Amino acid sequence: MGSGVVLSVAGGAVGLVALIITARQGVTGWPFVIVFGLLIAVGEMVQFRVDPSRNRAPIATSASLAYVMLRGPAVGVPPEVAQIVAVTGLATLAGIFPRAIAGLPWDLVISSRRVLSVAFAAVTFELVTPDSLYWNGSWTHAVPLTGAMLLAVLSAGLTDALVGAGQDTERYNRPFPAALRDELAVMGRIGLAMGISGMLLAAGTSLIGLWAVPLVVVPLLLTQFAFRRFASAQRTYRTTVRSMARSTEIAGFSSPGQNARTATLAVAIGNDLGLTPARMEALEYAALLSGVGQLALADPSPGGASLLRTREERQRAAEIGASVIERSGVLDHVAEIVRHSNDPYRHGRASNADIPLESGIVNVALAYEQLVGEGNGQSPAKAMESIGLGIGAEYDPVVVESLRRVIGRGFRF
Repeated sequence: MGSGVVLSVAGGAVGLVALIITARQGVTGWPFVIVFGLLIAVGEMVQFRVDPSRNRAPIATSASLAYVMLRGPAVGVPPEVAQIVAVTGLATLAGIFPRAIAGLPWDLVISSRRVLSVAFAAVTFELVTPDSLYWNGSWTHAVPLTGAMLLAVLSAGLTDALVGAGQDTERYNRPFPAALRDELAVMGRIGLAMGISGMLLAAGTSLIGLWAVPLVVVPLLLTQFAFRRFASAQRTYRTTVRSMARSTEIAGFSSPGQNARTATLAVAIGNDLGLTPARMEALEYAALLSGVGQLALADPSPGGASLLRTREERQRAAEIGASVIERSGVLDHVAEIVRHSNDPYRHGRASNADIPLESGIVNVALAYEQLVGEGNGQSPAKAMESIGLGIGAEYDPVVVESLRRVIGRGFRF
């Protein structure tokens, strides 16, 4: 059973238990239930994807965290932990349902993670906040209450980061420390902003009531609109790079799908080595565009097998390709990877630490693809044997060892 199924079942079970407890105890603060439930549902409906791995729902996240931390004169009786989890779970389902009906992308696992994180935040806030502590305009209450809010937000973020790192380790075979590092980096950039928005929403609502909601939510909507524009630009960017990569296939300088297969393997190796998301993106683009420089050569290689060319031709093609990429003005690191993607390890990275590790990954991935890819016919074992003969001379030993692990886990193009 995969972790996604476990998380979905766990989220559903926690939500169901919370709903049963809430039904027995009764609901308090119906106006707040309705308003924050609607915010969570709407936030879930307008979720979007910034990176290839996860949907973002900043309004839903901020609203659910704010509901956890309601405590003040305008609120009256603060919601119980079970009621917080029940409202969050039901509102999340209410937001997912229209997306599913409309055929829009949705991710039950990510939504379940959000419910579980909110449950941890609610328990933490309940444990560290005495009943006598609430917003009343006094610094003696405001300071410890702000600290309790921060602890609740951090508990939610750390819970989600640990779960997300475990999922990445399972899904992409990333080392857990590297996956956790990346999740914590995301939490520090996006998660903290959503947490602080939730704190402001909770504090404002606790003091002046539901009139505070639009004051905080409107800036959140504008921020989400900007994020969506950024996500759209990123998708266009990726599409442009992939179109550029296909130019070598159309011209016959690489076999159909060769660049995409090379990029897929390069990304798998990068995941195994625990590269950061920014380096992974540059690696993928470099693998896709590694053959662009061949367009300046006189004739295509038979079947797109660039390894059949002389060392001088391959390095000249890499230099030309890097120069072409540099002219875009936004892919400088990608250009540097491509420039050294045909350097032999012994005369390259072994003696010059400034040469990116990603160059060695592209070199090994391309070699393996040209030995095993469509129409080449070698078995993975035979290809690994051929590449193994070049360890330390042509290929980076660290990268080759990573390739062995990737292939050993059953990687197939």
